[in-house]
Amino acid sequence: MDERLTVLVVDDEPLIALSIADALEEAGFAHEMCHCGDSAMATLGDRDPAFCALVTDIRLGKGPNGWDVARHAREIHAALPVIYITGDSAADHSAYGVPESVMVQKPFVAMQIITAISNLLNVG
Repeated sequence: MDERLTVLVVDDEPLIALSIADALEEAGFAHEMCHCGDSAMATLGDRDPAFCALVTDIRLGKGPNGWDVARHAREIHAALPVIYITGDSAADHSAYGVPESVMVQKPFVAMQIITAISNLLNVG
């Protein structure tokens, strides 16, 4: 069994998801991937123990978006660190984002995601 902290990565763009996954591995985190909101919400409900953080794109195609996924995640685990990634929805973070979450604007360097996770884990 993997004893590393596990991050759920939700992105419908495979290259971005792989970039984040590689950075997580290099930083010592395990990860699970989902490519749509529906599978992310199901995965969040099935996971025990809980994930240590959620990284989600805002626009996930058909079905629930990243805002929905994060709200669902927080219903399950109220203190879960949430990192949103987006190319065009950053301005909506204050209206739709869950409290104490972080927004990372695309394009980004994958290390920004690791830094955001680390900062949120240290604060929580």
